[in-house]
Amino acid sequence: MRVCRTDLQMCFVALSALLLLIVFSFGCVSCAGGFRDHENMTVFRYNEAGNITSLDPVYARNQSNIWAVSQLFNSLVELDNELNVVPAIAYNWNISDDGLVYTFFLRSDIYFHDNPCFQDNKGRRVVASDFVYSLSRLVDPSLNSPGSWVMHAIARKDDGTLNISAQNDTTLMFRLSEAFPPFLGLLSMAYCSAIPHEAIDKYGNDFRKYPVGTGPFRLQYWKEGVKLVLRKNDAYFEFDGEDRLPYLDAVAINFIIDRQTAFLEFVKGNLDFLSSVDASYKDELLTPDGELQPRYHDRFKKISMPFLNTEYLGILMDTNSLYPDWPLRSIKIRQAINYGFDRVKMLTFLRNNIGVPAHAGFVPVGMPGFTNNEGGYHYNADKARQLLSEAGFPGGTGLPSITLHTNQAYQDIAQYIQHELARIGVRLQIDVMPPATIREMMAKGEASFFRASWIADYPDAENYLALFYSKNHAPAGPNYTRFTNLSFDQLYEQAMSVTNDSLRHSLYHEMDRIIIAEAPVVFLYYDQSVRFVPTYVNGMSNNPLNHLDLRKVSISQ
Repeated sequence: MRVCRTDLQMCFVALSALLLLIVFSFGCVSCAGGFRDHENMTVFRYNEAGNITSLDPVYARNQSNIWAVSQLFNSLVELDNELNVVPAIAYNWNISDDGLVYTFFLRSDIYFHDNPCFQDNKGRRVVASDFVYSLSRLVDPSLNSPGSWVMHAIARKDDGTLNISAQNDTTLMFRLSEAFPPFLGLLSMAYCSAIPHEAIDKYGNDFRKYPVGTGPFRLQYWKEGVKLVLRKNDAYFEFDGEDRLPYLDAVAINFIIDRQTAFLEFVKGNLDFLSSVDASYKDELLTPDGELQPRYHDRFKKISMPFLNTEYLGILMDTNSLYPDWPLRSIKIRQAINYGFDRVKMLTFLRNNIGVPAHAGFVPVGMPGFTNNEGGYHYNADKARQLLSEAGFPGGTGLPSITLHTNQAYQDIAQYIQHELARIGVRLQIDVMPPATIREMMAKGEASFFRASWIADYPDAENYLALFYSKNHAPAGPNYTRFTNLSFDQLYEQAMSVTNDSLRHSLYHEMDRIIIAEAPVVFLYYDQSVRFVPTYVNGMSNNPLNHLDLRKVSISQ
């Protein structure tokens, strides 16, 4: 969004934004179905039920922020729909044999958005020093960025700064403190976007409202919690053949909190995109087998694929001080619970088969190197009863009641598991609480049995297995179960020193087998990304990280 120096300019920009908002609010749906204004602009409209809190990449932690930020910014590299690392601002790179030095070669034809922070309002060319600035800003303690951990692998110079250097305008070098094979994928995250120092100098903390990037769209208007409008970046550097991207003229984002209301707006033709399936309308939209209801076949398209998200129940393993008689300290009881309910039936009746039953380990189907859903727990009530008996609780006799902490969105799954486990003699109490409260209890080690999920930050199984590395115990790290296993730790550390993907994947599988055997979690399901668009929307893709890429989306004439 332009912020001009004079009062007259400010009035002009405000008036332009207001007129654009009016057009978007009262525009029509053409005979072909696509949304257009009086100048025949193509506008893609979607709803964001979760609030967008910032357009600054250093705060791109949740999906709502990431989706918006990714339209405005670019990083050195990005991921394609098969999770391969491909060029973005960097067109090529080298990695030293010891895995410690990464050298990137930048394109010389990429410019920041035109903005008053630059001389003559014209965006300047991106250079290597912009990444030194941007990534150093990411670890600035005063900003308290949730993405600062992305830079942990980088060595520090004598003065404590990141060991990142611009060799010249188009050559950038990183030095790591120790080899970390997933590092290249980390640099694709929105946290690592290129930011011009001029914008921070001008806007300071207000950069969250006045972002300046290199992405396919630029900010036009944002009334927080009401409407966000992005306009096409006419100077965007990517092409589709001979056509400059993006194809859309604008993106309009609404903030309807109620998901059923948003669904009705989609059905009425007032939105062009529906992401995920909520319980309030799942049966209206999908058959029990997860297919689009026949009545919508001629209106909508369903786009679905595995989503790198594992849903699970976590078990606190370090309970000596808080819960000395905690029954789930017994491996046999943990295994019995994993055998004691039918995941296939759970997905069929509660999620219309959206997702894959977690019959393997913690790393989800769809992650590179993990293609089979086997080797884990299948429903076996007799086996569950046998394990309970071996643990000293035949038929559940004498087994204390177990409390499961969950939030309202997953109460139906918790109740299903409660009912199933009762049949083998395990009494489950359900404690429904706000998500923030559960997260705080998990971090402090106060949640003994809790529902949780883990969405991949980058496409490497290490991102999931790190949840069980003993040096990552919460609250400092993501090991919320406080699982500790010497063999697992040794394999984890060995994998971090291996640059060969096949060998590293083999070590990952060994670690996953330990998690299956020790059962510090109850495996529920691997999620599935589901998107719906009207038939007049073309080019909408999907990917295992559920990123939103609008560069090649178009609306039929």
